[in-house]
This record gives sequence, structure tokens and C-alpha cells, in this order.
Amino acid sequence: MAYTIAVAGKGGVGKTTFCALLIRWLKENKRTPILAVDADPNSNLAEALGIVPEGGTVSEIISKTKEPEGIPESMSQDEFISYKLNSSVTETEHVDIISMGGPEGPGCYCFPNNVLKKHLQKLIKNYRVVVMDNEAGMEHVSRGTTTENVDALFILSDTSRRSLRSARRVYELTKELKVPVKETFLIVTRGRKGDLDRLGDELCLPVTGIIPEDALLTEYDLTGQAIYDLPGGSAVAGAVNDIAERTLDKPF
Repeated sequence: MAYTIAVAGKGGVGKTTFCALLIRWLKENKRTPILAVDADPNSNLAEALGIVPEGGTVSEIISKTKEPEGIPESMSQDEFISYKLNSSVTETEHVDIISMGGPEGPGCYCFPNNVLKKHLQKLIKNYRVVVMDNEAGMEHVSRGTTTENVDALFILSDTSRRSLRSARRVYELTKELKVPVKETFLIVTRGRKGDLDRLGDELCLPVTGIIPEDALLTEYDLTGQAIYDLPGGSAVAGAVNDIAERTLDKPF
């Protein structure tokens, strides 16, 4: 079974940057093959990894099943979803990526979602590690669409109270929905060590690591360069490497 890593938090806190650099650490430490799952409707994980996506999104596959004549007569719904799902995965040498896409829209998607869940859980068995970039609500994890278990959940927050409340809500959601999570880590982005004393009771968990501001990251964002290609000596890359070494340096 693949080792599953989920990353969640309020929009704009740096989840995709964290995922891209975490995936690089996994690759450099020979934890491959890796499946990157972009489960945030604002999909940009492929760009952060420097990968040009070739297929459509999973939400588009589901929508197609609801259209008149959307499924060829020669194929069952199950066969169609399986075929389209395989074609929606963009493959590279060590890292493949699939995008979940935006909201599904009106109508009942219970049956296609159940079929999709079955095929996605077959798909992840081909990988050593799955890294999921989630929106704050962790919809796909809570519904078990992509995986029924999470080995490591990284909750990201900046130092704003709104972001910290969102991080707490993610943590509470995993408890309320009884999502099987083995380990949970809180990461503070754009922060400094002195901020932790000020944040105090706003923290839902002890802080595992702090990712500082980085002018080089801002430059890469502005120029459209892949975050994956940030120099290892950059402040952000160094912080993510340190977090990975302390939390993921174990057999899997």
C-alpha cells in the first residue's frame, strides 16, 4: 500500500509550494514512484512541479458520465471511467500527476463517485508514495475518494488568526469525520521563531516546523518558474528539507 501524505490549509498559505518541494525531497531520497494528486480546485501543482498536464481532470470525467451519449455504447460506465482515469494521469520518470478539478455541479454523482473511488484506489497501488495537495476542507480525503487512510497530514497556516482558525478546523474535521490519520503536523509559513510565543492558544497543535519568507520564492512566482527548481540553498527549500527529514525519514 502506498504511503499517503496529505497537505491542507487555507488558500494562499503555501500548500502547493510545500508539496512541490516535499516531492523533490522524496525523489532525491529515492522514495519513488510518486503520484501527485492535485485535489485543490485552484489547480497549479503541475506548474509548480514543472510538468505540463496532458489529460483532463477527474471532475470532467464524472461530468462526462452524466451527459447524453457521453459514454460510448461499446463501454460500460465502469469501463469508461477506468479508461479515462488512466488517460488523465500525466506521467514523468519518477513523478506522475492527476488533477481532481473543481466542483462537480448539480445532479447526483453518487454512483460515478463510487466507481471513481474504486479505480483511484487501484491506481495508487502502483506507487510507493501519494502526495495530495488539498483545499482546506479536505473533501476528497474525508469522502475517501482518493484514499481511505492518511499516513502523514501536514496542516499549513501562516501567522494570521484567520489562517490559524482554518488550520484548527481542518484538524477538528479529521476528528469529527474519523479520518484515519496516523500522524498530524502543523507547519507555520512566512513565520519566525518569535511568532510562536505570540500565537499561543491559537495553535491547534505543537508546531513541527517554520517556513520563512523567501525573496527567491517570490521571484520564481512572478516569473513563472517551477517551484520544484528552487535552489536547495534557498530559505524555503531548506526549511522543507528539514521538515521532511524530521518527519518522513523512516522506512516506507
